[in-house]
Amino acid sequence: MLSIIKQSRWFLAIAITLLAGQVFGHGMSEAEKQSIIEGGNLRYIWIGATHMLSGYDHLAFVFGIIFFLTRFKEIVKYITVFTVGHSITLIYATFNAIQVNYFLVDAVIALSVCYIAFHNLEGFKKWLNVRAPNMMAMIFGLGLIHGLGLSTRLQQLPLSEDNLLMNIISFNVGIEIGQISALAVMLLLIAAFRKSHVFKSFSKASNTFLVIAGAYLFLMQMHGYEHTVNAEEFTTIEEPQKTENLEVTQKSNWKDVITITIPARDDKEYKLMLNKGATLDYAWQNDKGELFFDFHGEPKGDKTGYFKSFYKDTKKQSSGSLTTTFEGTHGWYWKNSNPFPVSITLKINGEYQRLDLEEDTPKSKPETIPTKTVHDTL
Repeated sequence: MLSIIKQSRWFLAIAITLLAGQVFGHGMSEAEKQSIIEGGNLRYIWIGATHMLSGYDHLAFVFGIIFFLTRFKEIVKYITVFTVGHSITLIYATFNAIQVNYFLVDAVIALSVCYIAFHNLEGFKKWLNVRAPNMMAMIFGLGLIHGLGLSTRLQQLPLSEDNLLMNIISFNVGIEIGQISALAVMLLLIAAFRKSHVFKSFSKASNTFLVIAGAYLFLMQMHGYEHTVNAEEFTTIEEPQKTENLEVTQKSNWKDVITITIPARDDKEYKLMLNKGATLDYAWQNDKGELFFDFHGEPKGDKTGYFKSFYKDTKKQSSGSLTTTFEGTHGWYWKNSNPFPVSITLKINGEYQRLDLEEDTPKSKPETIPTKTVHDTL
């Protein structure tokens, strides 16, 4: 008994450390975003599977569900209810661009982990002296909430408007693959202890850990929520990104400042004409939400559709300096996957010709660019 308690303490310390890293790792990593930018439903499946396998809150909830289930039929029934629940909100919320603050959603998910573990410890009967709510209904309801969290993650990617439903379904298939894989390991772990004389102690220690870890995660998520709601109270400095052929520059005086508005679920391009060997300094930032962007150039006179991509990513801002290697148009393609319009402030300096201005239009006047995108790199 003493050894089980000691082991559970070590397990608790390690797991809390891992959870702390996940709290501020909301959304997809930059590597995941880059891999999905090029499209392909197989990549959505892969990201869905890896996202589930790294989602400690979802896995902890599933672990709590199956802890005392011994019959295969029961396991299938409860997991199916949970899967149906999170699939409904994942598909519906993503398809209709419904977004909820991810810290707030994850705080509720953390409480769901506490709930399932508290139920396993018979807390309703022992400490509250009340009958526990219907387990099947609660799992379905909590599954709906988990689906909102998954949808929030998925909507941070540049989804394809033409293939949106298949993107969502593919991601959900990946989620189920990851869930089944994790479930198999969990069942083996529990089965190994179930016939042991220490199973009772193991179950108590494990579910107590789930309550503590869920509460810890809830507090951390609410702390993160405060950062997003009261962002002006927290000062952060984002390191500029450096890429090949691009060096970040800081300018106090800009030749032109342009405002570009992109409607919800839409995209736009902004182009400049530059001669070979010309230098362009730039810095742009949008007012809210992340955008997929492709900073690229197209040689003058080319009729093959060729373009050279210098830098593409999913961010709120970017800055740098480019020295051209060919004469032609150079500029940005932005994709707004958010359910709201986004306004970009673009600052530029260098040797270029603005294509959006008439010859008699002052270059210093900021304006909204209404041009239609014809260069879709997704």
